[in-house]
Amino acid sequence: MIPRHLVSPAFAVLVLVSLPAAGQTLDTSRHDRSLPIAITADSMEVEQNERRATFIGDVDVEQGDLALRSDKLVVHYREGDDGEDSIHFIEAFGNVFFATPDETAQGDMGAYDVDTGVVTLAGNVVLTNAEAVLRGNQATMNLETGQSLVTGGDDRVNVLFNADADEN
Repeated sequence: MIPRHLVSPAFAVLVLVSLPAAGQTLDTSRHDRSLPIAITADSMEVEQNERRATFIGDVDVEQGDLALRSDKLVVHYREGDDGEDSIHFIEAFGNVFFATPDETAQGDMGAYDVDTGVVTLAGNVVLTNAEAVLRGNQATMNLETGQSLVTGGDDRVNVLFNADADEN
């Protein structure tokens, strides 16, 4: 089994990519990263020499009120200066779905480069919260700078802002 501290950064992806729609950055200060992490999948393979763990089939990851689902999750790790293994890159493939109580993000695949702080969601991207629904082909979010870029590929980016019923 993979040590718990190896999987925790996966939730950086979940928490930080959940919805930067319309240029907004998600406040992650309310999430407790010390909560237990539960991962279920049809199978798990650890390739110690490659420093990679792969979860395949109906992958569900939960930490508190956060959830990540995908068909496949690949966690790349390396030995840190302290001798402990740490994650440096995470990939999610097939029916990728992130959720917090207030936002969701989905796409065909997702990736998180821990070293650069860049999260990418690609293929049929849909970001949703109470204020807006954003659709595009790819979303790239720099967690260090707060900058986000959504592109449409062959199509245009589409944003639907919800009218606030209280303002009418």
